[in-house]
Amino acid sequence: MKKFFYPALFHKAEEGGFWISFPDIPECLTQGNDMSQAYEMAIDALGLALTCREKEQQPFPASSDPTTITLEPDSFLVVIEFDMLAYKKRTNSRAVKKTLSIPEWLNEAAIAMDLNFSQILQEALLAKIQA
Repeated sequence: MKKFFYPALFHKAEEGGFWISFPDIPECLTQGNDMSQAYEMAIDALGLALTCREKEQQPFPASSDPTTITLEPDSFLVVIEFDMLAYKKRTNSRAVKKTLSIPEWLNEAAIAMDLNFSQILQEALLAKIQA
């Protein structure tokens, strides 16, 4: 999995804080009480929008060149960095059952050493994915 970078428009809200829109993903809107919360909410909203597109097998939109985006009064541009793997780790840790086959001698040796098959498989898959 890779990282994505999407420009976001941070608009000053009349009641305080910010509301955020994404020019490349019109359905992606959020808000925050201060800059820190607004940035975190922007990451989460972007993650939700992109994972919804992924589940529906829709392509991710291309990211606009930030220099071509017109700013509105009381708004400024922030490029949001989004790491899909980190987002999925944080939001979707539901366990799924898998069936696998290994040689009998390996199974017996692992049981004798009291190894946790699930943990070892998860660690190996994570190492492979991040490689």
